[in-house]
Amino acid sequence: MKISKKTFGLLSSGKKVYLYTLKAGDISLSISSFGASLTSLWVPSQNQGKADVLLGYSCLEAYTHNTPYFGVTLGRFANRIRGGRFSLNGTQYVLYQNEGPHTLHGGRRGFDKALWKADAYEDRDGVFVRFELTSPDGDEGFPGTCKAVVSYGLSRSNEVIADYQARLNAPCPVNLTNHAYFNLAGEGRGDILSHEVTIHGDAYVVIDRSFIPTGELRSVAQGPFDFRTSKPIKRDFDQVQGGYDHCFVLQGESGKLRPCADVHEGSSGRTLRVFTTQPGVQFYTGNHIGVVQGKAGSVYTKHSGFCLETQHFPDTPNQPQFPSSIYGPQRDYHEKALFAFDW
Repeated sequence: MKISKKTFGLLSSGKKVYLYTLKAGDISLSISSFGASLTSLWVPSQNQGKADVLLGYSCLEAYTHNTPYFGVTLGRFANRIRGGRFSLNGTQYVLYQNEGPHTLHGGRRGFDKALWKADAYEDRDGVFVRFELTSPDGDEGFPGTCKAVVSYGLSRSNEVIADYQARLNAPCPVNLTNHAYFNLAGEGRGDILSHEVTIHGDAYVVIDRSFIPTGELRSVAQGPFDFRTSKPIKRDFDQVQGGYDHCFVLQGESGKLRPCADVHEGSSGRTLRVFTTQPGVQFYTGNHIGVVQGKAGSVYTKHSGFCLETQHFPDTPNQPQFPSSIYGPQRDYHEKALFAFDW
């Protein structure tokens, strides 16, 4: 196992950003302290040698204008909050609205645009980078001071491990995840529509035209959202208006690490298995990627990558029937995800 660290660049403030590279088992992972962002993940294959399976950029400057949210850690609240507001204990909180009238991924300057304090370490389980960030009371409109600790690592058995923690001094919605875009054929090698996907969810969160939940959790049975048995992403595309950007209600008990999704890519032979403690996973097929200059000369377009963002359901602060995302002095936030690779 090995850890290396180098300077990734300087922010306009003059602050230095570091890039950590972790190696364990047969894979390697690079992570930037800006946005606690996963920037590359090199994985072997049966047929094509090693490839980087994460979409991203080659330089820090591009990550400071990262409209697709490639690889970033999202907070305080990943996904959408209707109308950029919610009520809690009799007080209405107004957030920064950065997607029309709604709040997306924490607002104008969410955790993805922050410089995190970082420390790398090794233990018997693998190699890790521990990121820390303090979000002050009122940040983007959210109440209370939030101290977040996010750790990313590699195990000897070819697993990417994500551990999300937060402690608050006042009640507040919290929803942390990572927005990695995967292409198991390798970044820049076409679209992901032939990837075969299984999602261990019996229902999904119904949304309106602005991607805001209606409050209904609908069965996936015998419809385009039924991924309980493996199928190519593209099979039912004509029924979902250009792609998936939906949260699935996962089987099993929230709070326990359990299967979330499986993805297989035929040309390379790579398989990804995702596990999570969270109640849901946002399956996104890169529908809104424009023409983006990626790393190593790659150009990304629509459907160049897919995301499996383990998380609470979107707009949970305004949907009392959803599992609670309110954390505070008497309830710390702690969730985990695991991404296991085979080939």
